[in-house]
Amino acid sequence: MKLTQAFQEQDFVVTGEVGPPKGATVEEIMEGARVMKDYVTAVNVTDNQSAVMRLGSLAVARLLKEEGIEPVYQMTCRDRNRIMLQSDLLSAEVLDIDNVLIITGDHMAMGDHPQAKPVFDLDSVQLLEAAKGLNEGHDMAGNELETPTDLCLGAVVTPASSYLDLQIMKLEKKIAAGAEFIQTQAVYDPATFEQFMKRVEGFGVPIMAGIVPVKSAGMAKYMNANVAGVRVPDEIIKRMADTPKAERKQVATEITAEFIREIKDMCEGAHIMPQGWDDMIPEVVKQAGLAS
Repeated sequence: MKLTQAFQEQDFVVTGEVGPPKGATVEEIMEGARVMKDYVTAVNVTDNQSAVMRLGSLAVARLLKEEGIEPVYQMTCRDRNRIMLQSDLLSAEVLDIDNVLIITGDHMAMGDHPQAKPVFDLDSVQLLEAAKGLNEGHDMAGNELETPTDLCLGAVVTPASSYLDLQIMKLEKKIAAGAEFIQTQAVYDPATFEQFMKRVEGFGVPIMAGIVPVKSAGMAKYMNANVAGVRVPDEIIKRMADTPKAERKQVATEITAEFIREIKDMCEGAHIMPQGWDDMIPEVVKQAGLAS
């Protein structure tokens, strides 16, 4: 199912996320996806997240599809030139992948191969334009395809960015380039998210609030110090700091569900990035009042 269809049929769409392993064994990641299957519409598959070399996202997306789990294939601009990017989009079509989330990708200096050569042949707007062109039946060089793709294209935005005007300007470019749905980077403050949603009112595409469950006070402080555009409120940090380690997943679940309840009338969905705590998603969905 394309996510655009899900937004038409559902009042509020929830997606999850899994990160491929650093190795060729998939049992754990597949079990994580199975746990969330009945509680989400689709599951994102990250593409060498944080610039760490991992199993390819396209392979995992196909494995999810074979399990009856709708994947969202994440594609970064970081590692491939325009020939390979377009080729992989054609491969996604052949492998029956309906949804693609196009992102720039973290720089390799952040990852485990900092000596790797950055590609970034295209930026996210240009890659969206290329993907839209494949849907229309031609490649970036203007050559006609034997068969066009039929991919549902998504993009990201950072609603808590210090440079929000620039984020919104680029979001408009992404939508003009072909983005049909938007997932935000992690946001924790409903008031901040509400202000962002007012700024993008009338943009005409479904927007999903991105949420990374806070596993500990230390994690929250690290994100505040090191992740651009992410701000975990002090009250959440204190709440996690006051929570015994054995109860942190339970409290993180409660905080995530509370946030979804507060923002679910502001947008079209939520994208939960559980960072390995896949088994919390069913309870988050239940506590948020979204389980059927």
